[in-house]
Amino acid sequence: MLGFYESFPKNVHKVVCFRALASKMRMQRALTQTLHELNNETFSLEDIASPSVPQCTVILEFGIADEVNFNYLDEEETKRILKIIHKKTFKIMDFFCAIRYHKTQNRKKTPLKFDYYMLRFTFNKKSTEIQVFHERGPRHVSPEEIVNFVINKTNEKFSRKILKAITAS
Repeated sequence: MLGFYESFPKNVHKVVCFRALASKMRMQRALTQTLHELNNETFSLEDIASPSVPQCTVILEFGIADEVNFNYLDEEETKRILKIIHKKTFKIMDFFCAIRYHKTQNRKKTPLKFDYYMLRFTFNKKSTEIQVFHERGPRHVSPEEIVNFVINKTNEKFSRKILKAITAS
């Protein structure tokens, strides 16, 4: 089933609830488009997190769950998801996020170990819950920082904030 990962971990590292000020369809479309746009974008580590590595760049890669694996959010996959959302919204959307790091020193880029995250978005009538599981890696970006970054980028798609934090644990 597209959007759902059967083996999503029960014990997660972060849970954040947001009040949703837009319809599920608008939120899911904005989230899907945001993650697609973030794919392979290069950011400074300072743009996403409290920097633990100086002069470090970050490249994000997102994929959407399809039962037992994840499909990279390329142009074709994004169009397919948006078409599905137009017909019927998802209750849950699971994503995989690989965060690649490169340290630049004397114009030389050195790759560092990657972080691997799984994010589960559960859409309710007036709220959205995000569960984050850190699968492995150095955690240069914390679970809370990846949530905040994705939510802030998604909120930028609207004239006002549509997702406002209620609780975090």
